[in-house]
Amino acid sequence: MANLAQNPVPPQPLVLLIPDRDDGADDWMAIWERESPNTLRLDLGMWDNPHRNTWVNKINLAIERAQRRVVLVARGLACVAVAWWAEFEQPDADHPVQFALLVMPPDVSRPGADARLARFTSCPRGRLPFRSFLAAGSRRPAAEQMSLRALAADWDSAFIADEFLGAGGLVDGARDWPSGRGLLGHLLRVIPAPVASGDQLSASTAASGH
Repeated sequence: MANLAQNPVPPQPLVLLIPDRDDGADDWMAIWERESPNTLRLDLGMWDNPHRNTWVNKINLAIERAQRRVVLVARGLACVAVAWWAEFEQPDADHPVQFALLVMPPDVSRPGADARLARFTSCPRGRLPFRSFLAAGSRRPAAEQMSLRALAADWDSAFIADEFLGAGGLVDGARDWPSGRGLLGHLLRVIPAPVASGDQLSASTAASGH
């Protein structure tokens, strides 16, 4: 019989949810935190006037405090903050980030109506030092799709087209982003098993486990 004391079961990774705004109790990240084990939503604060280095430092502190493996699930501008964290910290091969799911990152080079993007001025385009998956709406304009696919290629992220992701959030009827929840569950099952970075992956296929 195996000695369990000598072969402890490793703890489940902490799923660190990183929003770029506070959308209240009905936000999908808030729902995931309430209903999913081993999940913590990070309050970056300064939602209307974000400070890049403050956000990066809060992400770094949360990762350090986890004291176990961490899965990052970032949304919007927080995806860019995660990229800056990787750029500044230059984590080595022993870093605790198992993988990152980056949801609808913006194009900070074209801030448009969102003045918050100008605070970040640019976005690191180098390969991320952990496995990553970039999720974007499958029905977004072609130019936006091309921009996001180029960003995914630079980050060496698998690109995921999801019909439930709209221009500013989830489409109607996808309150808790069920395909995203299924995708995350699938990734938690297959990683650290090898996953080819940069592959095309549909959210519906990932959610079904095929």
